[in-house]
Amino acid sequence: MSQQFPESQNPDQQPYVQPQDVQLPQQPPMPQAPTLPAPGNPQYGIYPAQQQPAYPQPYGIGYPQQVAPKNPGLALVASFFIPGLGTLINGNVGLGIAIFAAYCVAWILCLVVIGFVLLPAVWVWGMIDAYQGAKKWNTTHGIVS
Repeated sequence: MSQQFPESQNPDQQPYVQPQDVQLPQQPPMPQAPTLPAPGNPQYGIYPAQQQPAYPQPYGIGYPQQVAPKNPGLALVASFFIPGLGTLINGNVGLGIAIFAAYCVAWILCLVVIGFVLLPAVWVWGMIDAYQGAKKWNTTHGIVS
């Protein structure tokens, strides 16, 4: 017997398979969306009726927020030493960085004559803006300074 396969299992001839005999692999079930809690039940955790809060907690009602006043003198002195720092202290970050950047550019422009005019102008502008910004912030928040 030189053949490895019997005549019924010839590798060239495949037996005919009926389409209903073919079994497809099973698909995993689709995950289900989480269900929302029923109205009246808390969203995070389920409490029995006797453990629910006695009354609903209101949001947005509480003690008025107290803010500390901005000191215009401190902002002025800070901008005297580093232009733009007083404006940063007042909370106006973008303008404070712009004043400091303009001050740095003015120093570079001192190589050209225009820098000697621009440097004191930016320095004074930084101090004036810091002082007026602190007074404006205090007025906006109802603080007399």
